[in-house]
Amino acid sequence: METLTALITSVNGIVWGPLMLALILGTGIYLMYGLGFMPLRRIGYSFKLLWQGRQHHGQGDIAPFNALMTSLSATIGTGNIAGVATAIYLGGPGALFWMWCTALVGMATKYAEAVLAVQYREVDANGMHIGGPMFYIKNGLKAHWGWLGTCFAVFGAVAGFGIGNTIQANSVADVIQNTFSVPPLFTGIVIAVLAAMVLIGGIRRIASVAGKLVPLMALSYVSAGLLILVINMEALPHTFSLIFSHAFTPIAASGGFAGAAVWAAIRFGVARGIFSNEAGLGSAPIAHAAASTNSPVKQGQIAMLGTFIDTLIICSITGLVIISSGMWTGGENGASLSSAAFEAVLPGVGNYIVTIGLSIFAFTTILGWSFYSEKCVEYLLGERAITPFRVCWILAVPIGAIADLDFIWLLADTLNALMALPNLIALILLSPVVFKLTRAHLNR
Repeated sequence: METLTALITSVNGIVWGPLMLALILGTGIYLMYGLGFMPLRRIGYSFKLLWQGRQHHGQGDIAPFNALMTSLSATIGTGNIAGVATAIYLGGPGALFWMWCTALVGMATKYAEAVLAVQYREVDANGMHIGGPMFYIKNGLKAHWGWLGTCFAVFGAVAGFGIGNTIQANSVADVIQNTFSVPPLFTGIVIAVLAAMVLIGGIRRIASVAGKLVPLMALSYVSAGLLILVINMEALPHTFSLIFSHAFTPIAASGGFAGAAVWAAIRFGVARGIFSNEAGLGSAPIAHAAASTNSPVKQGQIAMLGTFIDTLIICSITGLVIISSGMWTGGENGASLSSAAFEAVLPGVGNYIVTIGLSIFAFTTILGWSFYSEKCVEYLLGERAITPFRVCWILAVPIGAIADLDFIWLLADTLNALMALPNLIALILLSPVVFKLTRAHLNR
């Protein structure tokens, strides 16, 4: 196990090095500039499209609204609670600033992903609409780029068991054990049974559950966080000062905080930002490809709201609560740090808010990512592999619940980068298509 951990640590240092961070942020900046900053200018209109998207508007399997909710079900998870806390623990308050930067340019990335997903999607043998990076690589680029789509599908199929399955189950089992003293294995079995009841219905049932659970839980969590920020209002000026100052200057050790260099703030802010909102990862367009729409651009504008909601709203709430409460110097990490921050301001209640929020967020992430990885497996092996995949997915949940948390975080972090590489290359190569479709739509 030590040898495997050392190997993955070495790979992680390479794939999350300066070149990778430059590629993620650079792609987002390039797309944002090429789109004339349209994602930022049309946020209000995108929310209008989202509201209209509760009904079907063309060919597809799920309503545009539910496509975004399915995407959010996969993105709003432990990254919003445990991931933000880990970024601050390792990189200091400045990490939150770099998460914001990643999200702002990530809106253009998420927009481009969804536009290409709808533009190049296919219909499988079961009559279901399927798409994503592997399909826009296959159908949008020349044949000699086909290997890139295969690489994405392989990474996506494997990565799902980390970022979208075991790490979610592990985080839930950990926080429930700390709060209610429930054995991790029991928690894992319960999650597996509940997930199996949903997955048997495929994308339509996943979308239906996500369309109800995600908005309800997101609004509840944000409301609780805003209440804490109102209580901590006097600490907010100092909180923002810490965030902006330590995004560019090192921060010294304090209390249980070991101190962090600027590079740590950038690295962990970007890495945890990508882990949370998945912009550039190529996962979300798999859900948006199933949307019932005849307009790739309209679905793209709905899709980009996923990054806005996930990071600029929900992650910000978690980060501001942690920093304003002062608990970030206490030595806690992950979900325990978020829980301690909420509990410090709302004694007797805050701990339960984080526990319930993380549990539901993680459960919906397991559902959303099951669809992502399933489509990757289907791309590689065909429809006959769907049922065996679902069985393996369910069995992995209780295993993840009792596994080592540090190793799973490391593995998920590494697989994130490996997924992003082929997708980012494809986005750059196909960016002229995105720009052309956008201009044509806006001109009409």
